[in-house]
Amino acid sequence: MTAINPEGESGGIARATGWLALGNISSRLLGLAREMALANLFGATPLVEALRIAIIIPRTLYDLLIGGNLNGAIMPVFGAVDEREGRASLWQLVSLLLTLASLSLALVVLALELLAVPVVRLVAPHVADETAALATQLLRITAPGLLCFGAFAILSGALLAIRRFSWPAFAVTVFNGTIVVILLAIGLTDQLAASGKIRLVAGAWFLASVLMMALQILGLRRAGWRLSRPRPHPQLRRIARLALPVLLILLLDVLVTRLFTYRLASQSGAGSINYMELGTTLIQFPQGLVAAAISLAILPTLARHASAQTPGDPQAFTATLNRGLRLATALILPAAMGMFLLAPAIVSLLFEHGAFTAIDASRTTEVLRYYLPGLPFAALDLILVYAFYARQDTRTPALIGAVSLVFYMAVATLLWGTLGLLALMLADSAKHALHAALSAWLLHRQARALAPAPWLRTALRCLAATLAIVALAAAAFALGQELFGSGKFALAANLALSSGAAGLAYFALMHALGVAEIGEFLAGLRRGR
Repeated sequence: MTAINPEGESGGIARATGWLALGNISSRLLGLAREMALANLFGATPLVEALRIAIIIPRTLYDLLIGGNLNGAIMPVFGAVDEREGRASLWQLVSLLLTLASLSLALVVLALELLAVPVVRLVAPHVADETAALATQLLRITAPGLLCFGAFAILSGALLAIRRFSWPAFAVTVFNGTIVVILLAIGLTDQLAASGKIRLVAGAWFLASVLMMALQILGLRRAGWRLSRPRPHPQLRRIARLALPVLLILLLDVLVTRLFTYRLASQSGAGSINYMELGTTLIQFPQGLVAAAISLAILPTLARHASAQTPGDPQAFTATLNRGLRLATALILPAAMGMFLLAPAIVSLLFEHGAFTAIDASRTTEVLRYYLPGLPFAALDLILVYAFYARQDTRTPALIGAVSLVFYMAVATLLWGTLGLLALMLADSAKHALHAALSAWLLHRQARALAPAPWLRTALRCLAATLAIVALAAAAFALGQELFGSGKFALAANLALSSGAAGLAYFALMHALGVAEIGEFLAGLRRGR
């Protein structure tokens, strides 16, 4: 077997991370633009709450049936088929899975169309009748997007397995960009009533899912794939075995935990679901930029090492995994602390305009701050879960997930009487901390895959540098308020300058402290560009 060059491996992961990070940056920025446009047009009114419910349902079913962690679990199989059996065998497997998923999801979409009324009431039983009626109409518009999301998951998984990172990286950019363009067009239209405008937004969501799927089809066709008549494939049974534990834990998540969450949130007063979704959108920006990009970048390499360990290269899996963990630590700590410090200014700048009031902004800020303690744990945990998947072990993460979900509901129930809606955010942070701790312990116990000492040195240096730059950001922001005032333009300039100065200082300080992962990441961004 060809020896693996650590330098080349590091550069390859950095380049892949760069592509995925650039895609995440553009998609998250457009996602924020989407939320800003929604807030400006509709505020935190029942119209937006109805739209959230109509989007939550197909998105949740997508997560359950084919997306998210389930897709990550089968991606190593794609890579193994490509490496051992050849590209033609991979294309055959992709065509088979695409056909099976499309037929299954078509039945789910039909059920949603027929049972939209009870499904909406099951998810949000405490919303007003008018809101539930509108959500039912919007769900019938958004539900067909589930077919496109299912195809996207399989096609993007195949692209990542063959290391074609750019097509999946910018898929969500296309998705969010389509919605933003349509929202801007809606904002220029005065002839439509608000209810008609929100229906157009639901239609934009469906159109965006079609375009996102089409982009992956184009990428795979350029790699040589053509949809073929589905035929049995020897790896289908392995995929089923890997998918079953993930499917069971997702079933628990969807049917128990998410219903528990949204039912409680719907009891917290008008706008609560909207505040929760806005907080989630903001927290997903650094999560997508850091954890998702790194996890997807290293998964094909981890899978190759997990299936190709030799006496001459026993540490390749461990080296790759720990490089990803150290890089995630170096990037996520300043992001989490900086967002916590600047949360009121960020929320005010992004959302407090048009129909979105100062009270709405204050509630959203609270939600965001209670989510943020869990962000570093969530970032590290995603990489650890993908390490299990690379070893084709889906049972251990499923068991950890089951324990964590029970823990989440227990903490939320315990704190609900005191904190109300915020109990859900704090419980979510506690869940991520527990999940990450259990994942690290079990992965190291099974495979001796972690290197605690180098990670701890990186973490301590990052923490010291982060505390220094957070203090710098606070001082710079306070000075900016004195110089620029408090208008929206002034706030934007102040945020950009203070956070930019703090970011540059952080990277310089980390370089001075000898944290090599920061340099690798910046090099990856340059290569990706």
